[in-house]
Amino acid sequence: MSNPFDKIKDTLPSGYSFYNLQKLNDERVAQLPYSVRILLESAIRNCDNFQVHEKDVENILNWKTTANNVEIPFKPARVLLQDFTGVPAVVDLAAMRDAMKRLGGDPNKINPLVPVDLVIDHSVQVDVSRTPEALEENQKMEFHRNIERFKFLKWGQQAFKNLLIAPPGYGIVHQVNLEYLAREVCKGEGNVLYPDSVVGTDSHTTMVNGLGVCGWGVGGIEAEAVMLGQPMSMVLPEVIGYKLTGSLPDLVTATDLVLTVTKELRAKGVVGKFVEFYGSGVASLSVADRATISNMAPEYGATMGYFPADKNTIAYLSNTGRSEEQLTYIEQYLSSQHLLCNYQSEQHPIYSSTIELDLSTVVPSISGPKRPHDRVSVSKLQEDFASCLKSPVGFKGYGLTPEQIAKKATLNFKGKEYTITHGAVSIAAITSCTNTSNPSVMLGAGLLAKAAVEAGLSVAPYIKTSLSPGSGVVTDYLVKSGVQPFLDQLGFNLTGYGCMTCIGNSGDLAEPLAEAITKEDLVAAGVLSGNRNFEGRIHPLLRANYLASPPLVVAYALAGTVDIDFDKQPIGTSSTTGKPVFLREIWPSSALIQQTIASSIQPEMYKRFYSNVTGGNPRWNEMQVPQTTLYPWDDKSTYIHNPPFFQSMELTVPKRESIANAYCLLNLGDSITTDHISPAGNINRKSPAADYLRAHGVDPADFNTYGARRGNDEVMVRGTFANTRLVNKLAPSVGPQTTHIPSGEVLYISEAAQKYIAAGSPLVVLAGADYGSGSSRDWAAKGPYLQGIKCVIAVSFERIHRSNLVGMGIVPLQFKEGQNADKLGLKGTEQFNIEIPAEIKTGQTIVVTTSSGIKFETTLRFDTPIEIEYYRNGGILPYVLRRLLQ
Repeated sequence: MSNPFDKIKDTLPSGYSFYNLQKLNDERVAQLPYSVRILLESAIRNCDNFQVHEKDVENILNWKTTANNVEIPFKPARVLLQDFTGVPAVVDLAAMRDAMKRLGGDPNKINPLVPVDLVIDHSVQVDVSRTPEALEENQKMEFHRNIERFKFLKWGQQAFKNLLIAPPGYGIVHQVNLEYLAREVCKGEGNVLYPDSVVGTDSHTTMVNGLGVCGWGVGGIEAEAVMLGQPMSMVLPEVIGYKLTGSLPDLVTATDLVLTVTKELRAKGVVGKFVEFYGSGVASLSVADRATISNMAPEYGATMGYFPADKNTIAYLSNTGRSEEQLTYIEQYLSSQHLLCNYQSEQHPIYSSTIELDLSTVVPSISGPKRPHDRVSVSKLQEDFASCLKSPVGFKGYGLTPEQIAKKATLNFKGKEYTITHGAVSIAAITSCTNTSNPSVMLGAGLLAKAAVEAGLSVAPYIKTSLSPGSGVVTDYLVKSGVQPFLDQLGFNLTGYGCMTCIGNSGDLAEPLAEAITKEDLVAAGVLSGNRNFEGRIHPLLRANYLASPPLVVAYALAGTVDIDFDKQPIGTSSTTGKPVFLREIWPSSALIQQTIASSIQPEMYKRFYSNVTGGNPRWNEMQVPQTTLYPWDDKSTYIHNPPFFQSMELTVPKRESIANAYCLLNLGDSITTDHISPAGNINRKSPAADYLRAHGVDPADFNTYGARRGNDEVMVRGTFANTRLVNKLAPSVGPQTTHIPSGEVLYISEAAQKYIAAGSPLVVLAGADYGSGSSRDWAAKGPYLQGIKCVIAVSFERIHRSNLVGMGIVPLQFKEGQNADKLGLKGTEQFNIEIPAEIKTGQTIVVTTSSGIKFETTLRFDTPIEIEYYRNGGILPYVLRRLLQ
């Protein structure tokens, strides 16, 4: 079909063509936020009046009045996967090929239609630390545990077109995206240039916003549809302008800034919105600093935390080894398209609303103990932690009595006695994409380590310290600057290139430490440079987890406790002089950090490291895989299993019935995260998933993590809602249990679900506010679907999780304003009848009646017309498959 906007095509001096927004001769373009201009360009370039209509272009141009009121289609340039979410995506593609063949179509039609990059970064664990052999030992264990998954992915690399896989050991997906995969400007068919944009199956895909690239996290289900050529249907977002002025004080890091921004934006309420940064303060931030802020958009709730490209962006692309040819057409394109920003200018786009921060007011900060947006000034942490110990159980409380607070524990570690109390640092990890892409904080940590060692300080040997950089380039510059040996001396040896501790792959604590914490029920602490610190995520035994900059991770490791005021108390005693040492005496200045960056980082490092992305791991290269179009499923595999999603699917669309006589599987409160819903972390040896694995001959030592087994639906359905910290009002205690209403039995949640399925009883879930917050996880929707859950009734939903529920054909209903299950008198022991009308409309009112006589109204959270089609088809993937077959 012809594009009605071909008339505004133009040519750059470099010979490339592009759709020139200036040729619209429309004053509305200049007023649009930069991020909305990118949505506009996509709609214009893809306009065919079938998937993308001229009316969609007009709606975007009218953004000031249409924001939050209309849906638009968006076609991202590419898709980004990590291995935890990538394996199930490739499993689904393989299963769709089988279904395509069974239904008479061509299985080769199932291929990504846009570039898909997958980085294997979630499988490596901190099994070994504090030794020079840690990297090699952890990588060896990674391949031992995950060989089936890795072979499957390597099969996918040869079976599917448009799929690049970076093997283990390259780094964290978001840092690799920033340093290498991001195109900034893409080249399409006919030498047409257009802005890079990306959706990823990890919520921290937003990190690339720091580079001026539009990108955000979606569920694996949505990502698969984009891979298969479907436009994303999205509500045209409001854009909050965040003005930064001034500059950061000397001893303040980019991490301190992002924790401040996260708290401010959480308080403002930016869920489902874009945040776009502007103002003179932005010019003083490096791209790495901006990426740190963008990374944590999910923690402040925004769809994106966007920094329009500027001269700093071009310099970053040059410094990370992009070619001269790329740099030429990137700068020409962004300038001609008015997508290159001058942050010093007083002129800026019109925003839905604005917020302002003077960078000079930011102070050293830390966030915790249970949520990323609970920022505390480092100077106030001791006071805050003491308050948390005695406050009622909640996000800022542990509900301890004075007797419990006074508890101490002794442990014998390698022949020496140690005493620990509440707040004892047990894990100190420089880990995760948030900070490990940022040379200023990584070299800051190294310089602090150097000063600490020279001052005669050390880290207690029982503390699990680890260093997991985001890419091998970080190792290059830590070595070149001469700081790595000092990190090694404090126990921050290189443990692997991956997310590791931030996603719970922290490995075991030393046995004496674990016993001491357990025996006295201590509130032990983890300090990490990550972006998530939800309960039970970092390690099951650590109840207080704090997000901090890499230098502060080193500082708290040296102190050995979070129960310290660095202003008043020494960080330790010098082993050489016997005198107390204060943190301020060893903290590196900004000038020293910048000087070290300038002398240690070169573009050649990036070019050399990324010169052979797909074939740089010898263990990966040695693996033999079948060279077939269809995947040869192995019924004995406990890692890769043919999922049931398409096995009984037919060409005709099934009739969707109302939900009658449904039982409540779970009655939940506020802030239920995808960590609570989706199987994550280690597989508990007393669990239905463990029983399944034992029955299939798997030794408990080889259970691995749920994340590693995401390609096996049998394991995952048994691990859904298996979080040990889940609070369910239908269970007698905290944990993964519920009451099976008809029998009154207390069962594991997955066992109760199977019992209901066997009896033909549909299920619902009752929930509070922010249901499904946290990382985007497709299994947080696939698992409930396989447990027979037809509907979730919640006070509010997190953006990605709501769309994932719809993508699996689960109905999201929202309580009317001011109502929740408790206020309506719902116990969860009732049966529920939900009348779904034949003519479904977005946002319509749905009446729910219960067997106890309670009747209440809810809002149907199908937010766009296409979501109704997904629901009718039983989910997004059956919808796509039927389209391809037709």
